[in-house]
Amino acid sequence: MIAASIAPWHYGVFVVGVLFILALDLGLFNRKAHKVGFKEALGWSTLWFMVAMAFAYFALPELYAGEKEAAEKPMEFITGYILELSLSMDNVFVIALIFTYFKVKPEFQHRVLFWGIIGALVMRGLMIGVGAAA
Repeated sequence: MIAASIAPWHYGVFVVGVLFILALDLGLFNRKAHKVGFKEALGWSTLWFMVAMAFAYFALPELYAGEKEAAEKPMEFITGYILELSLSMDNVFVIALIFTYFKVKPEFQHRVLFWGIIGALVMRGLMIGVGAAA
């Protein structure tokens, strides 16, 4: 089982990687507030979808090399990815309602959403830490 081979430094590398990507997103690619159009949203969605598929087909087989069920892992990942994507659609509608209610201008929506996600990640991390300590 792979969970036994995950060391604490793996989590550190993961967190640093996520923070790096978030810093690139807000600090480089979306430095100036602007309305995100359909083409831009489609481009970013395609990029991240391709990153996920590359992970499924290149990284997962390496992680599970030598295990009996290794060939099934990419399809399990893709199934979970599509399931999570479909389940997250309710979040899109809630976010749209919140932006409409608070009259967030389109050029600021990305920044507000970004910091909302950062806040949710920090709070989730704190709650997991407190729960693990308890």
